[in-house]
Amino acid sequence: MNEQLRIGLIGCGRISPRHVDAVGAVEQLRLVAVCDPMAERAARAAAASGARAYADYREMLRAERLDIVSILTESGSHGRIGVDVAPHVGAVVVEKPMALALEDADRLIEACDAHRTRLFVVKQNRYNPAIVRLRKAFEAGRFGKLVMGTVRVRWCRTQAYYDQDPWRGTWKDDGGVFANQASHHLDLLQWFMGPVESVMAYTAARLVRIETEDTGVAIFRFVNGALGVVEATTATRPKDLEGSLSVLGEKGTVVVGGFAVNRVDVWNFAEPDPSDADAMDAATSPPNVYGFGHQAFYRDVVDALQTGKRAMLDGFEGRKSLELMNAIYESAATRAEVRLRYVPRGVPLGR
Repeated sequence: MNEQLRIGLIGCGRISPRHVDAVGAVEQLRLVAVCDPMAERAARAAAASGARAYADYREMLRAERLDIVSILTESGSHGRIGVDVAPHVGAVVVEKPMALALEDADRLIEACDAHRTRLFVVKQNRYNPAIVRLRKAFEAGRFGKLVMGTVRVRWCRTQAYYDQDPWRGTWKDDGGVFANQASHHLDLLQWFMGPVESVMAYTAARLVRIETEDTGVAIFRFVNGALGVVEATTATRPKDLEGSLSVLGEKGTVVVGGFAVNRVDVWNFAEPDPSDADAMDAATSPPNVYGFGHQAFYRDVVDALQTGKRAMLDGFEGRKSLELMNAIYESAATRAEVRLRYVPRGVPLGR
């Protein structure tokens, strides 16, 4: 058996238990250190994992021999911390989104390239069984000419959620529903529908007091001529309702629904295939919107490091949905159609 890869976590907030559990389930990984400036959070993560706790990630890097560092802090700090970490480890894992400002993402990619450090961006929903089944049908060409892709994110985040930390709902460190909750779904939409040519978007803060938005809609024109619609809100009450993806083509339609793109709701193709018989069985019942994909994500990271192959979710792949996210905010701010590729001028995200 190969020696275990030693991993450290930076940030022990809301998402960290998911990473602690996922790393613990992957036999090739060993969680040896966790870090958070809030001592009680670091202590809680250390107690759950048996790792050593630190208050400063630079101290952790000096004291530990780490192969991988996972960055789970507020979104606006991902790029900066990643640049600091890159010279010291063989791989950087960064939670979504990989940054908020595009220039921060580019600096992170460049730093990892300069130090020959592998970069991986967490988009765990790509590993959901329902999404895996949809991807196989897509790659087999079963949809034919693409017509439309749609996303609906109808989740519940109350004022208490945003009040947990001072950075939540801010332009500098978090963004709104598009940057935080719907970033996974934007990734899935462009993964299936392809590059975006232009976007038109509107946003609003309807039920909570934050700098950014709790509700938004965006319309896309894809390079291939298909159209797309994203509806995203954290103002669903009283609880999470839906996180879905629909792909419509000339030869078929699939809807992956549930509250976390976790089950196949519609599976219709003009040309039948033997695999269609159990397509509706590709479902999971996660306890929350994070799903079960983190373990599969870390297994993919290990495989990429051990074989040298390109991972499904590297820095360049993570940047695609970030660029789309910035274009959405640019359109909402200017009330004009924004064409990709572009240089952000009016987006306060990450600044």
